[in-house]
Amino acid sequence: MVFNLFKKKKKKVQLKDLNGNPLQVGDKVESLRYDLGISTLIETENGFEYESEATGQKVSYARMIDAATTFQKVRKIF
Repeated sequence: MVFNLFKKKKKKVQLKDLNGNPLQVGDKVESLRYDLGISTLIETENGFEYESEATGQKVSYARMIDAATTFQKVRKIF
C-alpha cells in the first residue's frame, strides 16, 4: 500500500507587484523588464505569464521575480 508520500504538492502562487499590490489574472501592468511595456497577466498551460500588448511577447512570471523582495518587477495599472 502506497501512501503518496512523495507526491508533489502544488503551491498556490500569490503574485504581488513591486509596491506589494496583489495581482490577478487579467490585470494590466507596466513591465519593468524585457521591454514588454504595458502587459496583461494571463494564465496558460505553462502557468502565469505576462503578455505584451504592443508585441504579443510572453514572459513567465518566474522571470519577473525580484530576488530581494520576491515581488514581481511590474507596476499594477489601476
